[in-house]
Amino acid sequence: MSVLSGQRILLGVSGGIAVYKAADLVRRLRDAGAEVRVVMTEGAQQFVTATTFQALSGHPVRTSLWDEAAEAAMSHIELARWATRIVIAPASADLIAKLANGIANDLLSTVCLASEAHIVLVPAMNRVMWANAATQANVLQLQARGVAVLGPGDGSQACGETGAGRMLEPHQIVEALASLGVPALLQGMNVLISAGPTFEDLDPVRFLGNRSSGKMGFALAAAAVAMGAKVTLVAGPVTLSTPTGVTRINVRRALQMRDAVLAALPGQDIYIGAAAVADYMPAETLPQKIKKSSDTLSLQLVRTPDILVEVAAHAQRPRYVVGFAAETCDVDSYARDKLIRKQLDMIAANDVSCAGQGFESEDNALIVLTREARFDIGRASKASVAQSLLVLVAEHLGEKA
Repeated sequence: MSVLSGQRILLGVSGGIAVYKAADLVRRLRDAGAEVRVVMTEGAQQFVTATTFQALSGHPVRTSLWDEAAEAAMSHIELARWATRIVIAPASADLIAKLANGIANDLLSTVCLASEAHIVLVPAMNRVMWANAATQANVLQLQARGVAVLGPGDGSQACGETGAGRMLEPHQIVEALASLGVPALLQGMNVLISAGPTFEDLDPVRFLGNRSSGKMGFALAAAAVAMGAKVTLVAGPVTLSTPTGVTRINVRRALQMRDAVLAALPGQDIYIGAAAVADYMPAETLPQKIKKSSDTLSLQLVRTPDILVEVAAHAQRPRYVVGFAAETCDVDSYARDKLIRKQLDMIAANDVSCAGQGFESEDNALIVLTREARFDIGRASKASVAQSLLVLVAEHLGEKA
């Protein structure tokens, strides 16, 4: 279950070209389990219609302080009491200035002033507007009052300029919002995670590999840090940035990953084998490029070590060992067999034959099995799925203690 599940998020949308991203943000928040209602400023309505947000949120969009459909025609009080969190995306320079100075001259600014909910701003504006001393002073003033500010990003802007001021992408916003509300369920624990593919070299040019991007394992590492853990990440050949607070060990081949995992094993409380480790490797790696000399080519392959089996049977076995199973059919049965055969505490299985989830995608969905139970983590961003999985790990680790 996502940490956003059950939250009542009031999404405030102020004017700016980035309003189009807010539509996708509504969908992603709902996928994460949140209930979303939308308040639009007059400026926002110049870019996207209220009908769009009503269709995506499943609720009427509020735009006026005096909405006759609202409870007692007092929209600001009704919404202020309803929300558990207020997220304003995009947050324009004008809206930020209003909030910093306590101005309440439209529905959105009035709701913010009348609510006790935590407010999160996601700025979006021209780079010069963002850098302006007035804007920076307003942001600092709001942060001092406990308002969270996500971004802005840096890059090309609709005005043709480049620099800081871009609104974060919807998936980044959801991940950040989830991190803001993550309980410290793994506080003080040591977590070892393996992620990404392994590449088994045939010669200096070619290798055997797979389609793993490493994103799921990296999402787990980031989520574990957010939950208070000290994280070591053994990463195959990927180009992902190291999550903040994570100790990273880079490897290429299955044998290197095995050695790195076993070397890091002492003192670990949890091991999560999210890497897509090659099952076979070439019997030998040739020192020179294999030349095209015939119509067919035979390769002799040998089994690689089974890292999960070795970790589960190790004298310094962590308290909890979690495996992953990427399957294309009979997901439950193959995963349960792997759980029992490899003596794991938990296994997370995903159907990589489904378009848009698993390998090379931003989303995932998992079937999670223990010896006694089965859980489904529905399709969501890998960051959200990672948090949901770690909540289950923490709960079952506590039961095992």
